[in-house]
Amino acid sequence: MRLSVRGEYALRAMLALGLHAGESVVRIQAVADEQRIPKRFLEQILNDLKDAGVVTSRRGVQGGYRLARPPGEISLAEIIRHIDGPLAPVSCVSEKFYEPCTCPDESRCGIRSVMREVRDAVSDMLEGVTLAELCRRTRLLAQVREVPGPDYMI
Repeated sequence: MRLSVRGEYALRAMLALGLHAGESVVRIQAVADEQRIPKRFLEQILNDLKDAGVVTSRRGVQGGYRLARPPGEISLAEIIRHIDGPLAPVSCVSEKFYEPCTCPDESRCGIRSVMREVRDAVSDMLEGVTLAELCRRTRLLAQVREVPGPDYMI
């Protein structure tokens, strides 16, 4: 699995909406500025996320976006799969995007066996981390002071 720029921006946009959960809507310009995402690209990504059912929008002067569900019900895996596709490194081990292998015997392929373990580890990790957890970590990291490096003199 490789996270594309589009996938990274989707996670960052969802993080911004998660950090503002409880507000009626968040203006797209505010998300673009806060996360340093080009506005036009962000509009496309948020429309895709709307199609996935993870965000909703309101049009007009007071318009914007918000989460469609509580942050604790949205996994990072759900977001990434919708934007970037399968989490599996090869399609023959993907549970949601399976395509047959090109190897001679799929059932006895050592490469496939290893790639299945990689898929399981990545999937378990990303399924287990919700947007709520990502927001919690972000808030915690914002509170941590920068630790002086070895060149720091007192």
